[in-house]
Amino acid sequence: MKKINIFEENDFNDLHMKRLLVHDSPYFKILNFNFKEGQELPIHSHDLEGQVSIAVIEGEGEFMAKDSSMPAKAGDVLISDISEPHGIRARTKMRVLVTIAPPI
Repeated sequence: MKKINIFEENDFNDLHMKRLLVHDSPYFKILNFNFKEGQELPIHSHDLEGQVSIAVIEGEGEFMAKDSSMPAKAGDVLISDISEPHGIRARTKMRVLVTIAPPI
């Protein structure tokens, strides 16, 4: 077993989003991204099979896709194929937990 407190292990950066690798195994990968207001993870995709989930732990922003976006707030979870374009933009200080299966 392994326990990590992302609130203690990962902070915020004034210049860019902050990333923490929470877990990496042959089965899945978990990442924590912290954003300050206005920071983003640009829209991107991965050329492989699998799925990604993005769970908002704190704050507000938007999930972005190629031609659209949707509001994202604490408690929201986006699930999509990893090959589908996706990104995140923060409107407030924002923490998200990303799970990728299988890991890339």
